[in-house]
Amino acid sequence: MGTMDGIIDTVFAVHSLLPLLGLLKCHGKLIMVAAQNKPLELPVYALRSGRKVVASSLSRGLKETQEMIDFAGKHNITADIEVVPMEYVNTAMEQLMKGDIRYRFVIDTGNTMKAGQDKIAQ
Repeated sequence: MGTMDGIIDTVFAVHSLLPLLGLLKCHGKLIMVAAQNKPLELPVYALRSGRKVVASSLSRGLKETQEMIDFAGKHNITADIEVVPMEYVNTAMEQLMKGDIRYRFVIDTGNTMKAGQDKIAQ
């Protein structure tokens, strides 16, 4: 039996839900917030055996996003990420397609844009 009350799945690639459902406690919830371009297989037996729920949510805008960030901060909910510069995006995408990643990629647009502004200023 799993150990988690809930999982927020942010993976855009098609992937198996069975391992995620296995991590959930009885009555656990798997919330899908990414939109895949192909149908996912939903193993109903894994839902029924633990009375688990799979649901989805769209991003609702700045207010709701800020509420989610505030909630995560209050409850010390963090994510493991790898910050990548804009120049690394193509390599990061290749790794993602191969499934050769350990953390969620976050593109460092702030420093990329700052570097571009610095070049313009020179």
